[in-house]
Amino acid sequence: MKKQNNSGINRRDFVKTSGLVAGSMMLAPTLVSAKAHIDGADTIKVGLIGCGGRGTGAIIQALSSGQNVKLVAMADAFRDNLDKCYKKIYSAEFQDWSTDELKDMRPMIDVPEEHKFDGFDGYKKVIPLCDVVVIATPPGFRPIHFEEAINQNKHVFMEKPCAVDAPGVRRVLKAAEEAKKKKLNVVVGLQRHYQKIYTEWVEKLHNGIIGDITHSRVYWNSAGVWVRPRKEGQTEMEYQMRNWYYFNWLCGDHITEQHIHNLDVGNWVKQAYPVRASGMGGREVRNGKDHGEIFDHHFVEFEYADGSIMSSQCRHIKGCTNRVSEAFHGTNGSAPKPGVILTRSGYKVMDYNDKKDKNPYQVEHDLLFEAVAKGEYKYADAENGAKATMTSILGRMATYSGQTVEWEDAINSTIDLSPAKYDWNANPQVMPDADGYYPIPVPGVTKVV
Repeated sequence: MKKQNNSGINRRDFVKTSGLVAGSMMLAPTLVSAKAHIDGADTIKVGLIGCGGRGTGAIIQALSSGQNVKLVAMADAFRDNLDKCYKKIYSAEFQDWSTDELKDMRPMIDVPEEHKFDGFDGYKKVIPLCDVVVIATPPGFRPIHFEEAINQNKHVFMEKPCAVDAPGVRRVLKAAEEAKKKKLNVVVGLQRHYQKIYTEWVEKLHNGIIGDITHSRVYWNSAGVWVRPRKEGQTEMEYQMRNWYYFNWLCGDHITEQHIHNLDVGNWVKQAYPVRASGMGGREVRNGKDHGEIFDHHFVEFEYADGSIMSSQCRHIKGCTNRVSEAFHGTNGSAPKPGVILTRSGYKVMDYNDKKDKNPYQVEHDLLFEAVAKGEYKYADAENGAKATMTSILGRMATYSGQTVEWEDAINSTIDLSPAKYDWNANPQVMPDADGYYPIPVPGVTKVV
């Protein structure tokens, strides 16, 4: 087996840089940049970039954090998305967790018409107006938006994944270093790090309750997600932006957009990142014109420096067995699903019931905004978010190429999936043929590094 080099993906560095979980926060001296009320006010001003379904949910959770929060600006590439989002949050109620009452959200919304921005450059107009930026755009835009937010000294909530290609990952890693220097809080939407069933489960695994982890199994097998058909009069750029899940420059394939959650848990438990990956995948069922260029199934074997394997499955096919979970096997027992741990003889030493736990999507916002309100620096998720993203991209590279791909080769790849120009009349790199079909990766032929 090829030895791991000092690339920053060993156990010691993982513990040091893998992002902060609810039970293990990093404390640091307070700086002016860590304070919410930069202008002397007590209100935490929030801007939303990306007004789709996840952006709508995220901003409702931000406004429900229990802090003195106000939404002051919004941006989306499409004005209709922004208007739908605004209408939904304006009519929403939030739960006051201290009293368990539902309350009107409207007093927390102060977005005049001149603070609603559409188009590709709307993010540049939102960021200066706020203290905290919520980034929920399609993943391909997140490196650009995150970098700009950090450059302007803003705290950030950023959805996962953090990028779709290696150049984007490197861009996020660089901005993450700047965020640490400036003591800006960053939370990434890998919410299992803020979910009690996971934090307690993983802590026991880290403490050696099943010995050394020898094999990991992670799954995101489901029926798939929405499809948005092409409409008459759309430019190619608009069509791909509307149907963004099926184009890698926007989504990164479902191994990156969804399966990142499970891959991240695998890395978290191992306290490491893989050194290489090999695998297979393809398009068996979801192979229509509106399914763009992505695969509908992937199987990957990720190898860690200690020789252990993480077996990874993700699938978007109806009528098959669904499973979204993680499992681990050790020298002294197993952890067959989150919250459950068994000895080698099958005796159950943990069986966690999470029915009364608070929604982790809400918890991550509660903790972020509490830290901002107090002027504390406690959360630095961006580096682990970027490396979890890179893990998923490594897997995609392996399935698309049919080759064993080394982490170092993958993260240093110069293949940039983004279009040469962000304009409604510009063409993305991947275009349909005369019949409307897109080129599909071919294992054994496709180059990925």
